[in-house]
Amino acid sequence: MPRIPLTWLAEHVDIPAGLTAEQLAADLVRVGLEEEAILPAAVTGPLVVGEVVERTPEPQKNGKTINWCRVDVGAHNEADGSPRGIVCGAHNFDVGDRVVVALPGAVLPGPFPIASRKTYGHVSDGMICSARELGLGEDHDGIIVLSRIGIDAEPGADARELLGLGEEVLEINVTPDRGYCFSMRGVAREYSHSTGAAFTDPGLPTALDVEVSGGDAGTGFGVEIDDDAPIHGVPGADRFVAQVVRGVDASAPSPAWMQRRLTQAGMRPISLAVDVTNYVMLDLGQPLHAYDLAQVAEPIVVRRARAGERMRTLDGAERVLDAEDLLITDSPDGRRASRIHGIAGVMGGADSEVSSGTSDLLIEAAHFDPVTVARSARRHKLPSEAAKRFERGVDPRLPRVAVARVVELLSQYGGGAADAAITDVDHTSAPPVISLPLDLPGRIVGVDYTPEQVRETLEEIGCTVVGATGAPVVEVLPPSWRPDLAQPVDLVEEVARLRGYDAIPSVLPAAPAGRGLTSGQRARRAVARSLAAAGYVETLSYPFVGAEQHDALALPADDERRHALRLLNPISDARPELRTNVLETLLETARRNVGRGTADLAVFEIGLVTLPEPGAPVPPSLPGGVRPSDEQLAALEAGVPAQPRRVAGVLTGQRSRSGWWGPGRRADHTDAIAGALLVAESVGAQVTVRADGSQAPWHPGRTARLETADGRLVGHAGELHPKVVAALGLPERAAAFEVDLDVLLDAAGAEPVQAREVSTFPVAKEDIALVVDAAVPVADVESAVRTGAAASAAGDVLEELRLFDVYTGAQVGEGKKSLAFSLRLRAADRTLTADEAAAVREAVVAEAGRQVGAVLRA
Repeated sequence: MPRIPLTWLAEHVDIPAGLTAEQLAADLVRVGLEEEAILPAAVTGPLVVGEVVERTPEPQKNGKTINWCRVDVGAHNEADGSPRGIVCGAHNFDVGDRVVVALPGAVLPGPFPIASRKTYGHVSDGMICSARELGLGEDHDGIIVLSRIGIDAEPGADARELLGLGEEVLEINVTPDRGYCFSMRGVAREYSHSTGAAFTDPGLPTALDVEVSGGDAGTGFGVEIDDDAPIHGVPGADRFVAQVVRGVDASAPSPAWMQRRLTQAGMRPISLAVDVTNYVMLDLGQPLHAYDLAQVAEPIVVRRARAGERMRTLDGAERVLDAEDLLITDSPDGRRASRIHGIAGVMGGADSEVSSGTSDLLIEAAHFDPVTVARSARRHKLPSEAAKRFERGVDPRLPRVAVARVVELLSQYGGGAADAAITDVDHTSAPPVISLPLDLPGRIVGVDYTPEQVRETLEEIGCTVVGATGAPVVEVLPPSWRPDLAQPVDLVEEVARLRGYDAIPSVLPAAPAGRGLTSGQRARRAVARSLAAAGYVETLSYPFVGAEQHDALALPADDERRHALRLLNPISDARPELRTNVLETLLETARRNVGRGTADLAVFEIGLVTLPEPGAPVPPSLPGGVRPSDEQLAALEAGVPAQPRRVAGVLTGQRSRSGWWGPGRRADHTDAIAGALLVAESVGAQVTVRADGSQAPWHPGRTARLETADGRLVGHAGELHPKVVAALGLPERAAAFEVDLDVLLDAAGAEPVQAREVSTFPVAKEDIALVVDAAVPVADVESAVRTGAAASAAGDVLEELRLFDVYTGAQVGEGKKSLAFSLRLRAADRTLTADEAAAVREAVVAEAGRQVGAVLRA
C-alpha cells in the first residue's frame, strides 16, 4: 500500500495550505483511490534541537559508563536560562554537537512517553535520541548528530519539522489496473483530476519530450536483450537503459531529507546508492537497480533461465530458477564465467550487490513484461516493491528519465561523475489506437455526457483524441503510463470515474420475464423452510476433514468414505481432505455447541460433498493467459470428481421440553427418520424405509435405510452408535440423518407436483389393527394398506394413513406384532356411506393378508 507524505506530494501538484491527510483521503476517493489508513505523527510533544555544552563520563558499578550532559535547548532551557541536564548512555557524540532532544511531555514511537526521572544519581530532564528511538532506522547504539546528516539548525528549533516526524501520512489502496499510482507522481496526477489543482510534474515533461525512442541508442555499457521464449507471445523486456557513474561514495548515508521521506513511505534507509534508487522509484514509479560495476562483465544479457540454473538473491536465499524466469546476466569475456545478477523486475543478485568498497556503479532502469514479473515474484515468493510496480504496468517512457534523476542525485550527494555515454535499448511500441463512439459512455453509464465532456475528460487523463468536431467517432491514443486502457469500455470507465460516480443515478433494472429460481434452487429452499419449520437450525461448516473425523465416526478401514480428495495446500494439516459426507462436519458443529452448553439441539446443513473416483484421470495443468482448447477442458472435466448435494441433520437432548403440560420427550431415532422423510416430502419424492443395521456411524438396531421406488439409495437415518456418541461427547441417544438431495430431485422428476382439489365433504375414519410376523417391515404393511384402499369399491378415497400403535405381547402371540393404522377417508364428490367405508376396510384387510400375511387383530 503506497504511503503519501503531504510535503512530498506537494512537489508534483499544488496543494492548499493546511491540507490534512483526512481531506486528502476524501479528495482521492472521488477518483477511486481508497484510504487504507491515516498514519499519525510519529512523535508528539516537544522534540527540539540541542547543543551539547558539557559531557562528563561517569563509570558505574555495573561496568557501564554513562554520560552526564548539559544540553542547550534554546528557549526550552531551565527557567534561569541554564542548559538542561540529561543522562545518556551513548558515546558517539561530544561537546559542540547538535543533537535531537525529546523533552518531558514528548511521546516517541512505541508509544514511549518522556518524563523527568531520577537515574544514575541525576535527574534526567529529557532524552538525547537515536534513530531507532525516533522510528527513523535501526541504529540504537548511536545518537543522531545532525551535522553528520546535513542538518544545520539552532538550539531550540523544532526537530519534528526538520525530521518529518510531525507530519501525518496517508496510506492508500491501489487497484491492480492503476499501477502508476504506486508513485508520488501518479497520486499527484489523480489529486489534480479530483480537485483541479495544477499538476506541476517538475522537470519531467521536458525530459520525456526529448528522450530517444525506437531502436538501439547510445554507446555506453553493452546490453543485449535475448528472449527466445516469450510468454504469451510478449517479450520479457522491451527497453533497457543503463549508465555508469564513477567515483561514488556508495556506502555514505543519504541526505537527511531523503532518509526522512523513505521512512515516511515505509522503507528503511540503507546507504546512498540503495536509498537513491528507492527514492526515485517511489517518486516516479520506475523501479531501478544499482550494480557494483567491478562485479559485472560487459555486455549485460537479458535472457530466460536455463534448466538447473541457480542464483543467490539479495536476501541471501539460494533460488532454483524456472525456464520462465527472465534474468539479468553478464557474458563471458575470457576472464570470468557468466553470472546471474538478478531476476528481472523482482530482485537483484548478491554477487553484484553494492558494498562498502563500491565506487563505480552501473544504474539500470528497464521495462519488463508484467506477466513475466508477476509469475516470477509468486514462484519465488518475492513480493518486492519493484515487482509490485512492474506487474501492474510501468510507463515505458520513464526509464531514461529515472536513470537521469538517479545519476543527478548520486553526483550531488555522493561525489560521482557519470559517463557521457548512455545505453538505451528501446524496442517499445506505441499503445494501440482505440476507436470510441462519443455516445458510448452515455449509453453504458446512463448519464448524458456531451461529446465535449468526453473529449475533455480523455485529454485530461493524457489521451490524444483525434477526430473532427461533431464527428460521432474519435480515435483515442492512450498515454504511455496507462496500459490498462486497451478497449472502448476502459475509456468509458475513465469518463464515469472523473465525471463523478455520484453523478450516476441509481436505477433498478426491470427483471426480465421468464427467469427466476431453477427447480433445484426452489427445492433446496423448500427443504430449508420445511426443516426450519420443524425446529431445526441451519448451519454452515467448512468442508475440510481428516483421519480424526473418520475415526470419530467409526468408519471401517475399507469404507469408501475414507477415500477422500486430498488438498495440496490445506488450511490445517489436521484436516487436509475434502469431506465425503456432510454428517462428519455437521457433527463437529453439534459437538461445539454441546460443549458450550446447548445440549438440546436440532441442526441441519445442506452442502456439497466430494467423491473422487478411483482410477480417475488427473486433471491437467492448463496454461495461463490463453483460452484452453476443447480437448483440455474435456480432460479437466473428466478429472473433476463428482460433487453431489446432501442434506444432513443432528438431534440431541430433548426434542420437546417439559412444562405445565407434562413431561418432555428425548429426541430419538424416529425423529431422525421423520426429518429425512420431511426432506423427501419437501421435494415431492416418494421413498421407502427399511431397517439397516450395517451402516456406520448409526446404531445397528435403530437405523433406517431410505430408497427410491426403483431401489436407489437415498440415505440413512436413525440413532448414532453409542461409541460414536461417546467419541464426540454428545448426549446419549443422539440421532442423525443424511440423504442425497440430488437423488431425491431426480426421483421427484421435472414435473411439478399437482395439488389435489380440496374436498368439501366430511371425512370418515377407520382404525385397523393388523397382526403380522415381527420381521415384516412396517413399510411393507403400509404399502399393502394403501394398495388395498385404492382398489376398494369406494375408489381411491384414502386421504391420510398414520401408524399410531405398535404392540407385541401375549395377546398377539410370540414372534408377532400388531400394527394399528388410522385411515382418514374422504371423497371429492360425495359423502361416503357407512357401507363404502366398510368396503375400504375389507379391501385393506384382504390386500394386507395377500401381500404380507396380515390378519385382523381380534
